[in-house]
Amino acid sequence: MAADKTRPPTSPTAPTGRTPAPPAASADVAAFLAEVKARPPVAADRRGRLIFALDATMSRQPTWDLACSLQAEMFKEAAAIGGLDIQLVYYRGIGECRASPWLADAGKLGALMGRIDCRGGRTQISRVLRHAASQAEKGPVGAVVFIGDAMEEPVDALCAEAGPLAMRAIPVMMFQEGHDPVAENAFREIARLTHGAWCRFDAGAAAQLRALLRAAAAYAAGGTQALTALAHSSAGARQLIAALGEGR
Repeated sequence: MAADKTRPPTSPTAPTGRTPAPPAASADVAAFLAEVKARPPVAADRRGRLIFALDATMSRQPTWDLACSLQAEMFKEAAAIGGLDIQLVYYRGIGECRASPWLADAGKLGALMGRIDCRGGRTQISRVLRHAASQAEKGPVGAVVFIGDAMEEPVDALCAEAGPLAMRAIPVMMFQEGHDPVAENAFREIARLTHGAWCRFDAGAAAQLRALLRAAAAYAAGGTQALTALAHSSAGARQLIAALGEGR
């Protein structure tokens, strides 16, 4: 990847090959919260690392624009915990899948995203997962967030690519826009395998997506304790906690 962080992202490692009410409490969620309380606090000087992956095919333009306007919320939420470095990964067009350098500045990430337009093409979620695993080999990754509305790949192949992330205990948080049942099935399975989370948000629901992104950033920067602390004031954090509990 290019060292110049102002340039468009470069290709990642080539493949080897209306806010809803939080879900009702369950035994799984209770067990998850008990586990959270038992864990030691995260070091105050820790900087989190989050891979922020988006489907940039043509149907995604409205949500891409929304994500552009909300990405600064992730940095803001993580700043009080220890900071956050974000790497943008996206796919679009015919076989195009790119990744940015690691960025610690919301302005630079926003400017970069503003230069990218969505283009028609098929999903490349497998490449996103493979790239995330390659990054985890080079340094710690707190979480992977993926935003999309479709899945056009073999589910078994996606599960195989999610395996290395599961082995490294890196949760994948699949944020689904819409109600495509094929995508939901695959997204839920990726979340389950990686002990991550599947959450749905509705088209145009800026407040809902903002809350989910803030919660994901808190988790990446400060772990489960930071997410639990945020849950006192954020429905998005409560939704993410419940989803994480379902994936365990």
